[in-house]
Amino acid sequence: MTDALPDGVERRRFDGAERLATRGEPVYGEPTDREWRAWNPDRSKLGAMLELGMDVGLAGGDEETVLYLGAASGTTVSHVADFAGPTYAVEFAARPTRDLLSAAESRPRLFPLLADARKPETYAHVVEADVDAVVQDVATRGQARVALENRRFLADDGRLLLAVKARSEDVTRDPEDVFADVREELAEGYEILEQERLEPHHADHLGIVARPLEG
Repeated sequence: MTDALPDGVERRRFDGAERLATRGEPVYGEPTDREWRAWNPDRSKLGAMLELGMDVGLAGGDEETVLYLGAASGTTVSHVADFAGPTYAVEFAARPTRDLLSAAESRPRLFPLLADARKPETYAHVVEADVDAVVQDVATRGQARVALENRRFLADDGRLLLAVKARSEDVTRDPEDVFADVREELAEGYEILEQERLEPHHADHLGIVARPLEG
């Protein structure tokens, strides 16, 4: 656990409460204070991981590259693009991608990609190699397999920041059993550095920080 935040992410006061914030144009109706906008951990798995003090390994800055899987309408990935360098945002559904494109208009380092995170070969020609982080928030079965398939993009010292949604794997099973299966499969290609349930921000979710295994 750590209180360290990436450069470009700060704790600032909005309406009397201290909250995570980044500099950028608002995207989802979040509170703003001049150039700063609040980062709502109840609407962002990565925001929840930071709020809970997980060491996500993000430094921030123009040189940091990020591949974001499951970008949806841009709620979280817009914050990432506020503090990081080139940020590739993969989203499969056309409707949220329209909102994602809107979020990217004021963010020249945010590159939306209409693609399926389960098929990285369809965007491998666009995403640069050796990214510093893969952030994954994909609500589908086989979440560990998605992470393993996208390991090819990670630098040797990069980080996987994975939000596992138990109910997307199997709504009938105990979430802890689902998480155990995901961890076991992830071990084929990653070493887990830290894990934490994301309550109270997100029910039945597990946040995982991992690094790719050698070879």
